[in-house]
Amino acid sequence: MAELLLEIFSEEIPARMQARAAEDLHRAVTEGLAKNGLAFDAARAYVTPRRLVLVIEGLPVAGPDVSEEKRGPRVGAPEQALNGFLASTGLKLDELEQRDTGKGVFYFAVINRKGRPTVEVAKEVIEASMADFPWPKSQRWGANTVRWVRPLQSILCLFDGAVVPVSFGPIAAGNVSRGHRFLAPAEFAVRDFADYAEKLAEAKVVLDPVERRHAILSHAEEAAAKEGLSLRADDGLLAEVTGLVELPNVLVGSIDDKFMGVPQEVLITSMRAHQKYFSLMNGDKLAPRFLVVSNMEAADGGKAIVAGNERVLRARLSDAAFFWETDRKARLDARLPKLAERLFYAKLGTMADKVERMKVLAKHLTAFVTAADPRAAERAAELAKADLSTEMVGEFPELQGIMGRYYALHDGEKPVVADAIAEHYSPLGPSDSVPTAPISVCVSLADKIDSLVGFFAIDEKPTGSKDPFALRRAALGVIRLVVENGLRLPLFTLFQFAFAQYKPGTLSGDPRMVAEELMEFFADRLKVHLREKGVRHDLVNAVFALGDEDDLVRLLARVAALGDFLGSDDGANLLIAYRRAANIVRIEEKKDGVSYAGPADASALQQDEEKALHQALAEVRVAANRALKAEGFADAMAALARLRQPVDAFFDKVTVNTDQPAIRVNRLKLLAEIGAAMGEVADFSKIEG
Repeated sequence: MAELLLEIFSEEIPARMQARAAEDLHRAVTEGLAKNGLAFDAARAYVTPRRLVLVIEGLPVAGPDVSEEKRGPRVGAPEQALNGFLASTGLKLDELEQRDTGKGVFYFAVINRKGRPTVEVAKEVIEASMADFPWPKSQRWGANTVRWVRPLQSILCLFDGAVVPVSFGPIAAGNVSRGHRFLAPAEFAVRDFADYAEKLAEAKVVLDPVERRHAILSHAEEAAAKEGLSLRADDGLLAEVTGLVELPNVLVGSIDDKFMGVPQEVLITSMRAHQKYFSLMNGDKLAPRFLVVSNMEAADGGKAIVAGNERVLRARLSDAAFFWETDRKARLDARLPKLAERLFYAKLGTMADKVERMKVLAKHLTAFVTAADPRAAERAAELAKADLSTEMVGEFPELQGIMGRYYALHDGEKPVVADAIAEHYSPLGPSDSVPTAPISVCVSLADKIDSLVGFFAIDEKPTGSKDPFALRRAALGVIRLVVENGLRLPLFTLFQFAFAQYKPGTLSGDPRMVAEELMEFFADRLKVHLREKGVRHDLVNAVFALGDEDDLVRLLARVAALGDFLGSDDGANLLIAYRRAANIVRIEEKKDGVSYAGPADASALQQDEEKALHQALAEVRVAANRALKAEGFADAMAALARLRQPVDAFFDKVTVNTDQPAIRVNRLKLLAEIGAAMGEVADFSKIEG
């Protein structure tokens, strides 16, 4: 067994593409080898800013011999059919076998192929993988016709210590690699992966991205601790920086005190977006320090590197400070007319149009949110998008809302209004916190519901994995806002109300139909949300199937009660009995061509067990309906539990399909009543298992 080593060396690979590229190389090559019958013990992929590396261990020197059998045409078939079969197998007529299959005598071809050398297969697979490599973006370089993410420099490819003659464009594989661009640029020869890894480490390259990430994080935390500060957590930046350096060296720099009056979100964002610096915190406040991860070792301990980065940072933060000062010279509400020049979406009007709709929606929602002041909600909605026209948000779009809060406070707006401006985009994802302040909740709901209704009305719905307008995220945000704040919102009527706020002629179609589609969409999103919390999706289906339920708080209370009920012995056994009754009724209805829905005739009941079941059904329906009206869903389930004993007794003692037609029909109606009574609480036909 032998080892295959591949290194594809190029100019810098964009950090955001590296992890996926390593996965794609691993998948393409290993799947290609497997299709050729080559098994292996292990495969590992690595990536640095300048190299993709794959090592596969335990490969045979040649593939296994293959024996393949093909059945051909019947003996005596037309010559054209026989010639086609011979051409497909590469055999001659006298090399075919004739066999009697019991359905006639047919030609059979037995094709024996010797296993191909692994070197030959590896060359084909690697070249094909490189030619079809799924880079998000790629380029040609020089006069070459092949494409790669960046210009290729070299290919190292060894199998069992010998060079595999892979070629790609002008590059032919060899047995040499290079180390760090500046610290060890000389070429070195390689025998195998162990030799490669050892020489690469000597050449100042940390090959494993997991090792680089760990080194950056641990050194950054140590540097922060020495300053008496803490590292601001930023997994996204850590992943990006890991893809920018081959030899991480963490250094501490200083932020000039004159910039510390600028909002810390601005400083953090500027350092992160432009310079890839980590921020250091003193408690929950930004400290006047930053961390830069250099790709160099410096004889002076990094002093020159830090000084250069501090110079660059001063220029960056000077721009940010200028934006901060310039933006505050105009009131936030003075920027509202500019929103009419900013398109929300071609078919849905301008951002100014959206703001007008949000104002009405936010004010309307205060009726459902305790302690929400209608005027404050309307004002917050009016100003929510105003910061889009500021210099700061133009430079750093990720600060929208946050800057609006700062500018609103500077203008003397109420703190609850300013907070709502900052929070109305939340929650941005499943891990993001949900606003709880009443005004923030109203404005956040207004923003998301307006978008959902508008895009659904113009048929711009999510399809498959595509969701360009983040409507799934918006729906999940509405669900979390409603559920986590315990809001009793009539979503169905609210969607229609939101539809009515669009200018006449903007939307076409039936608002009720749009609301129905959105309720189905929300049902799917709710299942996803609850599945992450361990709630069965079939229970949600069983409650949603009742229809006319758009209060998520009430729906979830019913789902919880249903789950508890089915988890009990009475509930589990009653579900079995329900299915038995439903199956009998369905089979007999199909056979008879009639429906047995409707009440059973009490005077036609004969046995004590069917009379007891009839009486229990009447009592249970009254008790369950009373509990449902009071939203006592646990009590409704408890009422259903009282059916277990009479239902069990009925099936033990009563013959449904008696030879007396009238009695049979009445008993089938009694069984149908079981389903009708339970169906008022939930659609038990939707429950799985």
